[in-house]
Amino acid sequence: MTTHEAFLDYAQKTLGASVVASKIEHGEITFEIARESWVEACLRLRDDARFGFEQLIDLCGVDYLSYKEQELCGPRFAVVAHLLSLRDNRRLRVRTFLADDQPVLASLVPVWASADWYEREAFDLFGVIFTGHKDLRRLLTDYGFVGHPFRKDFPLSGRVEMRYDPDKKRVVYEPVSIEPRVLVPRVIREEGYGGRDS
Repeated sequence: MTTHEAFLDYAQKTLGASVVASKIEHGEITFEIARESWVEACLRLRDDARFGFEQLIDLCGVDYLSYKEQELCGPRFAVVAHLLSLRDNRRLRVRTFLADDQPVLASLVPVWASADWYEREAFDLFGVIFTGHKDLRRLLTDYGFVGHPFRKDFPLSGRVEMRYDPDKKRVVYEPVSIEPRVLVPRVIREEGYGGRDS
């Protein structure tokens, strides 16, 4: 399959209702996959010879609490995976949305072993629970850390400070002692921003 259109046509026939939506943006294809079909669709994308996405090169969580200065108008959390077909030199982005009250999704570790630490990172930073993951524990924050720091409602200064207490001879946690403040203004660029000269 050489063209994006032929690829999308075959994907729609093969994956059917698993693909909720698809789009081509900046030369890359994105599929929105139904949450219930996540693993099944990814297996098909890996095993079907006409797809051949043998590598998962990235997986991350996304919090859409506010997006492009707009209020939330759909599910808050999503998981996005980036796939690579070495044979066809083709990349594919697949995304699925999760329930707001409890972001839970089936693990892709049985499909691509490389999903292991990516899913641990998404669990740690966004609070996404990956069912079937054999070792879902924090990866980047301390085991005693409370909350998920990449959620948009998590305070920028955090909730606690930690320091080593020489009298107690251990690390102690205390409430944050600094005043919350924003030093850098948030800059939103227009769509199609191409740099200084555009």
